[in-house]
Amino acid sequence: MSQAKKVQVIGGGLAGTEAAWQLAQSGISVVFYEMRPMMQSPAHHSEELAELVCSNSFGASSSDRSTGLLQSELRALGSIIMQKADQHSVPAGGALAVDRAQFSKDLTQTLKNHPLVDFRRQEVMDIPVDGITILATGPLTSKALADSLAKLTGKEYLSFFDAASPIVVGESINRDIAFIASRYNKGEAAYINCPFNQEQYLSFYNELLQAQQAELKDFERESAKFFEGCLPIEELARRGEDTMRYGPLKPVGISDPRHTGHRPYAVVQLRQEDKAGQLWNMVGFQTNLRWGEQKRVFQMIPGLQEAEFVRFGVMHRNTFLNSPELLRPTLQFKQYPNILAAGQLIGTEGYIAAAAGGMLAGINAARLVLGLDPVIAPPTTMMGALFEFISSAPAKHFQPMPPNFGIMPALDQRIRSKIERYGAYRDRAIADLKQWHNEYKIPAFVS
Repeated sequence: MSQAKKVQVIGGGLAGTEAAWQLAQSGISVVFYEMRPMMQSPAHHSEELAELVCSNSFGASSSDRSTGLLQSELRALGSIIMQKADQHSVPAGGALAVDRAQFSKDLTQTLKNHPLVDFRRQEVMDIPVDGITILATGPLTSKALADSLAKLTGKEYLSFFDAASPIVVGESINRDIAFIASRYNKGEAAYINCPFNQEQYLSFYNELLQAQQAELKDFERESAKFFEGCLPIEELARRGEDTMRYGPLKPVGISDPRHTGHRPYAVVQLRQEDKAGQLWNMVGFQTNLRWGEQKRVFQMIPGLQEAEFVRFGVMHRNTFLNSPELLRPTLQFKQYPNILAAGQLIGTEGYIAAAAGGMLAGINAARLVLGLDPVIAPPTTMMGALFEFISSAPAKHFQPMPPNFGIMPALDQRIRSKIERYGAYRDRAIADLKQWHNEYKIPAFVS
């Protein structure tokens, strides 16, 4: 195969490893770049491919859970990440966890020994614009490549610090308490408002002050100066009892329509996160609290007592694209269709989501080489819903998203039982995935 037909994959994390494998298994030659150990990142500890830098868990394994469904979809499509994760799994209750050292070592040897993979340990300084390239450099993209990416896309479309608020499922918000209204009734009523009375607010305030924070990594502490522009809600609370009421929880201009003329003592607003209105973002609730503490304290907010969180708030160093502005659901750049992106760089969260991005990017890069049209994963699958979300969410407030049932298209009939509803999502996803595979002859499918 000629050099022109080779695909370059930049980044040896989960996404890059999966992408390189999918290409090679399709008979496409791959030049596969990983900068470690020539240049280390502040989070990695080895030079192996697909190193798991945080937990060794891939999340819940049951297919009626969001991560479990995505695992099932990847298994069905012949994922090398899932194959090795299953091979090196360790007991973890209802989750899929792996022996991280053996998992990464096995993947490294498998990719290095593939006859169609040219594995190179070197830093890529500039994004190639000729030929077909997959960018999978992750949340700690090197400065040189990040500068090249910013030049290619525009600096305003690239973020270097992830300060995100929690997102909840709209159906789990108690509408007998929360209400939709806009401030001063201006424009369309587009926010869900959760009203506090004084007693409720003070209880919430005191618990927020006492809640435990997650510990920042050393390299993230260096970036703590970024917090001033988007202060965590707990830091606002520490600045005084009324600070939140003069900031993101200000009640000015908001009246509960069920209590004419009544203004809440404080109010938490939620902004629509997706086109379908199934997900709602807690405005101004950037936080560094531990996830368990977020659930405990934020469920004290009136109307959110039974809130189902699809993503908790985070504050950490993270390079990611404003994908709704830049990417197609095929994971191609809109302005550079010969360049694809995958992994946390595109605004998905979690190990399995990174592998899913690598899989679709690898499949589509192979199709481009073979003269075929790129494919879009069915939005009724978990992987398809993720890539539909990151390519179509409101760009102004875009933040990374993990797998969750809230981003999937609604079922034809409403199912009140969460367990039954998630099972219905799973059954639809697996059926549609199989039909998609048969239609486009995706390289592998395990029934």
